[in-house]
Amino acid sequence: MQIPFSEKPGRHERHYRRRLDNPLFESPAQLSDEALLEAQRLDHEELVAFVEELRQVVARAAALKPKEESEVVLTLKADLERLYETAAGLADEQGANQEAIEHLLGAILRTIRANAEGDALAAQELGMEAQARALHFRLLEQPLVADLLHPETLIGPEELVPTLLSESEAAVGAALQLFDPAQRAQLAADARTLLMVRDPEARLEQAWARLAQIEATLSAPD
Repeated sequence: MQIPFSEKPGRHERHYRRRLDNPLFESPAQLSDEALLEAQRLDHEELVAFVEELRQVVARAAALKPKEESEVVLTLKADLERLYETAAGLADEQGANQEAIEHLLGAILRTIRANAEGDALAAQELGMEAQARALHFRLLEQPLVADLLHPETLIGPEELVPTLLSESEAAVGAALQLFDPAQRAQLAADARTLLMVRDPEARLEQAWARLAQIEATLSAPD
């Protein structure tokens, strides 16, 4: 029996699939029903835990008092932002949950802005924070970004370069924005070394294209 891949996998199945028979990884994964089922089980556990935490956070938001303490409001905002990031990496379709989180965030932010009315510096800081949040959420449209940012990421330092070389142009473009120029230069050097060793005849066209993409950012203005 062969277990089918998920249409919208979570981070465990994604990483299993990117390692599957991939010569760029030191230890490529082998096709196995047991391994795939375990990855899907772990993804399901994370989804169940997320749904329960989201339910609790929504209940906290509903219980906010008209003039709630700022610490309570800010803690709730941070939890909602974290849950949005978590949702971006989960299995199944999470668009509705992310929309719900954004709706709650909007209500929280309106409260924060109202409390800061008349404070020009606070208003400026809130505006800058809003821009950073919008960029962050846009990057999270690529599951790879959520995979890299997860507190318990499955992509260790030794698998970062093979992972980047195995992803799509859009995913790598988003992921590279997480790294500063010095880090991107090191990634490019490590990627070229890896490909020269693992694919000296340049048969892995997509991987070489990702290397060119990474190297192109070294001369591009930030």
